Amino acid sequence: MNLKLVIIPTYNESDNVERVSSAVLNAVSNADLLFVDDNSPDGTGQLIDTLIENNDRIKVLHRQDKDGLGRAYIAGFEWALKQNYQYIVQMDADLSHDPAALPDLFAAAENHDVVIGSRYVDGIRIMDWPLSRLILSKCASKYVRIITGIPFQDPTSGFNCYRRAVLEHLELGTITANGYSFLVELKHRAWILGFKLVEVPITFHERRSGESKMNAAIIREAILLMWKLMFKWKFRRRPLTQSHEASVASSN
Repeated sequence: MNLKLVIIPTYNESDNVERVSSAVLNAVSNADLLFVDDNSPDGTGQLIDTLIENNDRIKVLHRQDKDGLGRAYIAGFEWALKQNYQYIVQMDADLSHDPAALPDLFAAAENHDVVIGSRYVDGIRIMDWPLSRLILSKCASKYVRIITGIPFQDPTSGFNCYRRAVLEHLELGTITANGYSFLVELKHRAWILGFKLVEVPITFHERRSGESKMNAAIIREAILLMWKLMFKWKFRRRPLTQSHEASVASSN
């Protein structure tokens, strides 16, 4: 069994799942791929079932309801923890996250607990975004850093690798965020508990097909979450410990 797993949540991604699965499996020959499908009405789940018939490295969790990005990832993480996977990547289905970067994320995870695929470390690496969206994204990242103290350039990144030990200690069932802010809460909890995080540069591409899942409710949740995190951790702006007991022996 492979020790590496890539988790991709899907909802109405029938145009993308075949391409992204092929790209992921070609990029890392020793990793499996888990789709978490929220009963997509466009037939995404059935298409994934067809892909599985021809490749046993592809897995799927069929969920009955569209229950949010965070709940989909938690379901995928819990499934991974029941297996023997040691390195778990989360990424989007729309090819905005380039599967060619997977070897770099997995390699960095050998010496770090959490690897952030960063669009903003060592410069800006975003393709085909209008200036307004880039400004919004950069402001969101700065807002997260100012409020929480988390010292990373791209805390909102959705392309990340977690070691098994991290997910085992994060108490996934208690994470409250469910939209894209889930991505921030997961990193913030790992950071404040003393796990070692590192950013590696990636190139982000605008989605090639399908529709973005971003909406006003998700943005509101993200704004409020930062303050909830501050109250939860009593406005603490540095890790509880310099190195978590489950952290690998490494440094940033």
